[in-house]
Amino acid sequence: MNCSCADSPAVTGSRQLRARVIAWLLVMLAGLSAAAGAQDDDVFRDAREAFRTGNRAKLDQVAPRLAYHVLYPYVVYWRIRPRLDEASPAEVRDAIAYLADGPLSDRLRNDWLKSLGRRGLWEDFLTDHVGIRSEDIEVTCYALQRGIAQGEAQALRDSRTRWLTGRALPDACTSVFETAIAAGAIDSADIWARVRHALQQGQVSVAKQLNKYLPVKDRLDPKSLDLAMSNPRAFLERRGAAPQTRASRETVLFAVQRLARSNPQEAAMRWGAIAQGFTAEEREHAWGRLGYFGAMHHDPEALTWFARAGRLSDAQLEWRARAALRARQWSELIGAVDAMSEDGRAEPEWRYWKARALKVQGDRVQANAILAPLSTEHHFYGLLAAEELGETIGAPAESYRPSESEIQAAAAVPALRRAMALYRLGLRFEGNREWLWAIREFDDRQLLAAAELARRNELWDRAINTAERTRAVHDFDLRYLAPYRERFRAYASEHGLDEAWVFGLVRQESRFIADARSHAGAAGLMQLMPATARWVAGKLGLQGFRQTLVTDLDINISLGTYYLKYVLETLDNQPVLASAGYNAGPGRARAWRPLEEMEGAIYSETIPFNETRDYVKKVMTNAVYYARAFGEGVVSLKDRLGSIPPRTQGREGAR
Repeated sequence: MNCSCADSPAVTGSRQLRARVIAWLLVMLAGLSAAAGAQDDDVFRDAREAFRTGNRAKLDQVAPRLAYHVLYPYVVYWRIRPRLDEASPAEVRDAIAYLADGPLSDRLRNDWLKSLGRRGLWEDFLTDHVGIRSEDIEVTCYALQRGIAQGEAQALRDSRTRWLTGRALPDACTSVFETAIAAGAIDSADIWARVRHALQQGQVSVAKQLNKYLPVKDRLDPKSLDLAMSNPRAFLERRGAAPQTRASRETVLFAVQRLARSNPQEAAMRWGAIAQGFTAEEREHAWGRLGYFGAMHHDPEALTWFARAGRLSDAQLEWRARAALRARQWSELIGAVDAMSEDGRAEPEWRYWKARALKVQGDRVQANAILAPLSTEHHFYGLLAAEELGETIGAPAESYRPSESEIQAAAAVPALRRAMALYRLGLRFEGNREWLWAIREFDDRQLLAAAELARRNELWDRAINTAERTRAVHDFDLRYLAPYRERFRAYASEHGLDEAWVFGLVRQESRFIADARSHAGAAGLMQLMPATARWVAGKLGLQGFRQTLVTDLDINISLGTYYLKYVLETLDNQPVLASAGYNAGPGRARAWRPLEEMEGAIYSETIPFNETRDYVKKVMTNAVYYARAFGEGVVSLKDRLGSIPPRTQGREGAR
């Protein structure tokens, strides 16, 4: 029977009371859950500190309380790591298997293999070496030790490959190299090659350590090396007759190189006066190094020095190409690019500049054949290539939006769950390691689902970096997020700055991490150095400013946009120069200017600092994409880059 009659007041009141009780219980349960989670996080911090300080008893005491914590795998790692020398292979293998869904598995496997290698347990080493994804160099050397112990000729040959490096290597490699030297797999030429590699990288201590592999009469003089390192000019001035030994000649070559870092003209002059006392190979090597440093100093003689050199590395050929580009010597540029390795020639910058050179020479067909595929790539040179073909950036192709089920699937990935927990605890480095491990084999749709998960949790850097990894299916809204836009828009407007450019710069500076701190001490969204922050705070009249305030959103944006405007005005209101100046200092950006007006793209490509060169390209590219996202009028990248005025113009003496 149907009844449409209303409930009595007593029944209605009872239901309302029951609903309120249920709601209260849910709130209480949520509060208890949050409190329990916070308490578990505190226990996790205690466990982490116990591992850090080597307090195994404390770690064993708190471990059971974390058995159901999402970060329990770290506890497993921390408990077994100090016991590897005493643990059984079965116990360690069980732990490696338990940790298989994250980066700790490889980390533990590397630790275990080092333990086995130190103890010479080669059978277990061989068993557990299989399947390692990311191998530590120390493990590599233990693997070579095992191969040599088993009489494998390939291990001796592989040891030579590891030998030819300029950096210091772990002790596990020493016995490998000594055996290879005794067997003739590493000969005297290889020893001198490594000495030269070490000195090229300024690793004087490594070069000194290599002395023991040379006959006593051929060894380097440590005091001469120290003087050549600290005061190459004084060393070269004190040099007497032409050096007779290989050691003394290599030390002179090192001094010439050291001087060339700061004064390539003087180094070339001093080298030219003594070069005939050296072998042809040594002369060619020195001229190659002089060309390299000369090109980075924008010295017009760099191409002449390169012409006297012998075989050049890709790094040297890149600077030969940049010197040719700055001098508009297009045939020289093509020759330098063609001489690079296959991988070097395939880099976007050299594909683009070779195409530009071919176009200048009238070979449009070959130029366009290079530009067409390059124009489909979403970066600095992809945009420039498209513009060379007469295309402009328009509305983005329809973005792929992951479904809720795809986002939830990403949220359920164990490594991503751990990453989120680590970010919550402020352990960003560990969180990033888990995140990168989780997405390493994701397809485009999975990447975008993970990026959206990051965006929802305000992990702006993870969202951007993950969305940037897609290859065919994209979401440019995720690649070019604009957090805190109202704040940035207000300050950009106050200082008359292009909002898209400001966002492009901040995206590169901090990926919108409000409390980001660099190794150099820069802090906040706009990565202000302490001295710069104090100076700007004084200019703005901020009372009671202290460094702890620099990561406050409004203070950081206020100080950063003021300073950016200051840099822009001191550098002819040229955004390429200002971007370089914001990163490397206005003085350097000014010093890199040409003697004659130059295309902004050429200036950007010939910035001597790798970090700043990459930074400027990305900031200017970001600005193009942000302008599109903000619905601003289309301004081509080439127009944004503009031209760079000669060094004699503009204001001098900027901060």
